[in-house]
Amino acid sequence: MSSASSSPNPDCGRSVNRTDPLGALATTDRLFFERTGARLDRSAAEALTASALEGMDDGELFLEYRESEGVSLEDGVIRTASFNTSAGFGLRSVLGEESGFAHSDEISEESLLRAGETVRAVRAGRSGVRAEPPRATNARLYSELNPLHDTDFSLRAAVLSEIDAYARGKDSRVVQVMASLSAEWQAVQIIRADGQRVADLRPLVRLNVSVVVEKDGRRESGSHGQGGRFDITRMLTPDVWRDAVDEALRMALVNLDARPAPAGEMEIVLGSGWPGILLHEAVGHGLEGDFNRKGTSMFAGLVGKRVASPGVTVIDDGTLPDRRGSLTVDDEGTPSGRTVMIEDGILTGFIQDRMNARLMGVAPTGNGRRQSYAYSPMPRMTNTLMLGGDATTEDMIRSVKRGLYAVNFGGGQVDITSGKFVFATSEAYLIEDGKVTAPVRGATLIGNGADAMTKVSMIGSDVALDPGIGTCGKSGQGVPVGVGQPTLKMTGLTVGGTVG
Repeated sequence: MSSASSSPNPDCGRSVNRTDPLGALATTDRLFFERTGARLDRSAAEALTASALEGMDDGELFLEYRESEGVSLEDGVIRTASFNTSAGFGLRSVLGEESGFAHSDEISEESLLRAGETVRAVRAGRSGVRAEPPRATNARLYSELNPLHDTDFSLRAAVLSEIDAYARGKDSRVVQVMASLSAEWQAVQIIRADGQRVADLRPLVRLNVSVVVEKDGRRESGSHGQGGRFDITRMLTPDVWRDAVDEALRMALVNLDARPAPAGEMEIVLGSGWPGILLHEAVGHGLEGDFNRKGTSMFAGLVGKRVASPGVTVIDDGTLPDRRGSLTVDDEGTPSGRTVMIEDGILTGFIQDRMNARLMGVAPTGNGRRQSYAYSPMPRMTNTLMLGGDATTEDMIRSVKRGLYAVNFGGGQVDITSGKFVFATSEAYLIEDGKVTAPVRGATLIGNGADAMTKVSMIGSDVALDPGIGTCGKSGQGVPVGVGQPTLKMTGLTVGGTVG
């Protein structure tokens, strides 16, 4: 089944130099102002934006074009296939703590004029002081090329069929295989009241594999995904997709032999990489500027105070090349940065968009993000991770009398205000007398994010990022993110076990 919405169909994104900072502007100019049938020219866009934002503290016109494709296979059959394009703009005005916002999927002078009338209403006879524009850089963190242009649909579908056959050939206990490939190309241009223009071209791809195995009437599953901001041909390489299948199958077989998890307070060793999702959810959201400006975060008012064990350093880094959460510029036009939020256990600052940074008297950090043109930006994480220490995984496990080795996580919930969290493990093992023993199923970690950070007692040197699968939700908006950490030992966390 396929679907498509009306939008431009440009042949752009194929001849842009990754290191050319003018390439994105030229490409987005062709998309929004110069294509056949365009109903908005650049001079009108700049003039109408300046008029709408006159007397405001801040604001921008955000223009977006997006292509996306997804194809999924289940049990050897292509179940879904889609190709979508969308385009539109969002116009935002900011004055003090208030903002006005209007958006439309019609990029035209008439629509922009109507949007300007809407966002000007926030002035109500007042006048602000125009904020300084973002500082431009020439850095590029990923290719500007459309990831879909070098392969055709039939090749992508054929690789999914190969994944199915490979998984079934690996083990006779495999009874179900699901695989999917997705890719998108997002082109944005941001125009400010002073005429400054910033553009970005953002590729994003992802491969997911899920395997179900059965033995003696019991079924268990395992899954693995990979992705990032690069060409989809990387996902089609046999070495890459075979690794994904091997990992999904390995996890399924581990779960097939797993026993019910025990419950109670115990020591926990968290694996490196994807287990950083606990850090992202339980701590990262509490370090976003809007929650702290409003005083609703558990970290509000604690800058300069100890909030974690010595040795714990937590950063948000949107400058990592080709990573899923990275951005050359954020959705307000600010270059992405590396922000140290907790250093050696001391809270040093927060991640910020432009509005919250101005109201808190600090610099924006390049974390103003939005799901699409239809949403206003807000402070959001990019790639959030804990830096490494000097302990080894072996030393951590040897130091545990009775505990849990949590290697991978599934879903979870967190309350931003209180920091309370519940996370379910997808791969975990008992630690008994300093040795990893039986795999367990149904284990959940229960705690409070700020309190949990004070219970970190050993930090490994094996910092790893997740394989490129994270999506973060906040206030109804989803954006791609990355997470990471080294192996950690935490004392005194509560484990919820399996009944029966």
